[in-house]
Amino acid sequence: MHSILKNNIFSISFGTGLSKLAGCVRQIFIAAAFGVGITYDAFNYAYIIPGFLLIIIGGINGPLHNAVVAVLTPLSKKDGAIILTKVSIKLSILLLGLAVFIYFNSSLLIELLAPNLSYEAKSIATYQLKILTPCIPLSGFIGLSFGALNSRRKFFLSSISPAITSVTTIFFIVFSWILNHENTSSNFLTYTGLLAFATLVGTFIQFVVQIWEINKIGLFKLESNFKLFKDEERRIFKLIIPASISSGLSQINVFIDMFFASSFQGAASGLAYGNFLVQAPLGILSNSIILPLLPKFSQLRSCRDNRGFQKNLISGIEYCFLTTIFLTGFFITFNNQIVQLVFQRGAFDYSATLKVKNILIAYAFGIPFYLYRDLLVRTYYSIEKTKFPFKLSFAGIIFNIFFDWFLIGAPIKNLGDLSPYNFGVVGIIFSSVIVNFIICILLSFNLQNEEIHLPKLNLLKKITLMSLASFIDSKLCFNILKTTNNLNSIFGEILLLIFGSLTFFVIYFFLTKFLNVNKFKIYK
Repeated sequence: MHSILKNNIFSISFGTGLSKLAGCVRQIFIAAAFGVGITYDAFNYAYIIPGFLLIIIGGINGPLHNAVVAVLTPLSKKDGAIILTKVSIKLSILLLGLAVFIYFNSSLLIELLAPNLSYEAKSIATYQLKILTPCIPLSGFIGLSFGALNSRRKFFLSSISPAITSVTTIFFIVFSWILNHENTSSNFLTYTGLLAFATLVGTFIQFVVQIWEINKIGLFKLESNFKLFKDEERRIFKLIIPASISSGLSQINVFIDMFFASSFQGAASGLAYGNFLVQAPLGILSNSIILPLLPKFSQLRSCRDNRGFQKNLISGIEYCFLTTIFLTGFFITFNNQIVQLVFQRGAFDYSATLKVKNILIAYAFGIPFYLYRDLLVRTYYSIEKTKFPFKLSFAGIIFNIFFDWFLIGAPIKNLGDLSPYNFGVVGIIFSSVIVNFIICILLSFNLQNEEIHLPKLNLLKKITLMSLASFIDSKLCFNILKTTNNLNSIFGEILLLIFGSLTFFVIYFFLTKFLNVNKFKIYK
């Protein structure tokens, strides 16, 4: 059993690692090919609806995946195949109808999502959305097949499958470069549908690979008795609907941000690049800090060990802020070096670097509240108290609309800006930071209603000292960077970032140790 567990963990970790690496390389190629230009800006709007469905419905750990795993795991292969086929056909028909509706109303949908985009950008986004609509019915089966494969312990393909779209996009960009180099009359690279078409082809390949694997393990059965297993089928749909609504609430804030970002040229591209840089380390921290705590929380709660529960939660909060405040200081200090090294080449010029590094700094301020909110929400779910965070999700949407509007000048049509403060796209990011901060405060104070008492003043003192350590560290490293600005080669930039990262980590580690807010030990 222990050997099986180790093999599963290795398969998931290795496959996920390869997918993340492919995603990183894809973003580098997109940056070099399109920069923060109108084509990539339009693609980010065109991809909102298909991307939402691919992530929420077709993603690993999405509602479909979790529902299918829960229902199919205890069943035989034959019975599981009948249920999977029934649900696949019904869901595909439903999503196909949605795709047809989106195709014929793509112009209207882009107008609703991005009312302030230029006419050219809207036209490109509409064209790209029409190309992407077949991804919508495909997303349903992809989500179902993830669950079906994992219910039969086929973890590697599920983990690496998202890399297929990334590799396909890289291939399309490289192929377009070759065509342009060999034939000066070719305009394939500037073809406005390139990214959308690459995404569609990648999604289709992913669909074909997964349907082949599902059929190979005997979980796809076209000839089946459709009168059987009605209860199991209903159970899958009962699990999907509320989970989709809950998962979709966080995505609504993305729609809101993009709606307001349409007022600024290149904002959507800049947000995509900046968010990409922040999400990678945040995902690692979330898996490292939060995931191991959840089963422990549930166990302690079932044993009514409130003291142990509080102790583990407080420890988790301290590690959460210790690591995220470090990340905030790191991104603020090395923002220019990171953006230059990862993205600045080809169409991604110096002006694009300036835009994205300011966006990265704004995102960096929100890192501690993002992870802390994630920890608190998971804490509520582990004690099966979901109503309060669910209500706060709705409140967060209202807060986000207000702060997005207010921080870009509080514009009113035909009246202009009501506020003298217009922070542009950075204001949209700070809106999310403020909303997450408010929700964190409310979630923290409400814990006492669940008989979980946090030492708020003591935690606030420690967080303040961690922030002080990060600030001192940032100032010291920034002064060191001033003396090394003459490194122009990419090799020199890599060495500088490696040396700077190690220096920043060492100084932060010893400062937090000195201030007695770091429990991490480097020895057993």
